[in-house]
Amino acid sequence: MAENTNNQKALYRTIWRWHFYAGIFSIPFVIILALTGAIYLFKPYYEHWQERDYRGLQITGEALAPNHQIAAALAAIEGGKLLSYRLPQAPDEAVLIKVQGDTNWMVFVNPYTGAVLAKERSDEQLMNIVKTLHGELLLGTVGSILVELAACWAIVLIVTGLYLWWPRNAHGLAGIIYPRLRDGSRTFWRDIHAVTGIWISAFALFLLVTGLPWALVWGAALKEVRAVEFSKQQDWIQSRAQEHDHWRAQASNTFNLTPEVLVAAQQLRLPPPVELSVASTHHISWKASSQTGNRPERADVWLNGDGSIEKQSGFAEKKLIDRAIGVGIAAHEGYLFGWFNLVLGVLTCVGLILISVSGFILWRKRKPDSVLGAPQPMPARIGFGIVAITIGLAIFLPLLAISLVALLIIEFILLRRISGVSQWLGLSK
Repeated sequence: MAENTNNQKALYRTIWRWHFYAGIFSIPFVIILALTGAIYLFKPYYEHWQERDYRGLQITGEALAPNHQIAAALAAIEGGKLLSYRLPQAPDEAVLIKVQGDTNWMVFVNPYTGAVLAKERSDEQLMNIVKTLHGELLLGTVGSILVELAACWAIVLIVTGLYLWWPRNAHGLAGIIYPRLRDGSRTFWRDIHAVTGIWISAFALFLLVTGLPWALVWGAALKEVRAVEFSKQQDWIQSRAQEHDHWRAQASNTFNLTPEVLVAAQQLRLPPPVELSVASTHHISWKASSQTGNRPERADVWLNGDGSIEKQSGFAEKKLIDRAIGVGIAAHEGYLFGWFNLVLGVLTCVGLILISVSGFILWRKRKPDSVLGAPQPMPARIGFGIVAITIGLAIFLPLLAISLVALLIIEFILLRRISGVSQWLGLSK
């Protein structure tokens, strides 16, 4: 009995150490991801407000031909080529024409006068900056790897946290389901950390897992697995730099957006925003693509120059794995089930920040001077369940496996041999 109790204590201490080190690495990234993620959830509302000056235009007779509107936009950008034409959602709304020049531009054109109301660089848009910060920390490939690594270790953080939270000889629900607010500062912060964690753990895991298809290593691995069965690429397996370019045709100098195509695209009533792009300069065909954030509602329709439908593709035609990932991404970005999806996302982000801050405070309260404050190791007999979970996580998260191997090599070859460093990290008593 005593031996079994000691093994349980040793196992608890081992998992606590994993939780501690996972937190030390991932908490700064979790705070950044939670902040930027919460901001990005409000993207449609922010962009609607941002474009307020391009609505409510004076309607002066018939709108100019679409080609004239496009020509006005291209003339505003040196060497400009057409990327896409966004359908206005109301007669008094400006047309957004995306143009490729020295970079990608958003050009707002009055459809009745042909006047260019504004031109803005796409890469300088607030939400594009927030998204790049969220996915790459503004550091390109290196940042993408760091974010993915942090997400992997955040999953470890949550899994180990659930083990540590699991009630043992509990008397009541205080400190488990709801926090104890009057039992001292340390108990207060411990309960805020643990109770918040248990309430948001499922949602946080969902956000982390549904973000992985965009990750560099995990997404590339998924692409290879998917390629065994399917050949057609999907936007979720592209890098962030390619993400918005994948669905549309290449920038084009040749175009003929006839009124018939425009009317046919409007009559399709695809979920907005809807963008028209040149699909084939030879057949003068256009592709109407719904870019709604709710991916299960997206559809693509190819139109001939006379407005007739050449072909169409919707969410239902996609493979099961693509539909599953599309649903996950829509929920991740807060679009899948309306305002409640957004509220859940914001609450989860706030909860992640609260867990991170309370974890930091707990660490500072218990940390002895001159050491990192990691729980002291105890010899433990690791059971099959823990080994299976570790192997499963390593297989599911290849970057986690790589980092684990690297850490173990560094620890046993280097860190444990340097007495001062070993004691500071808590690798020895």
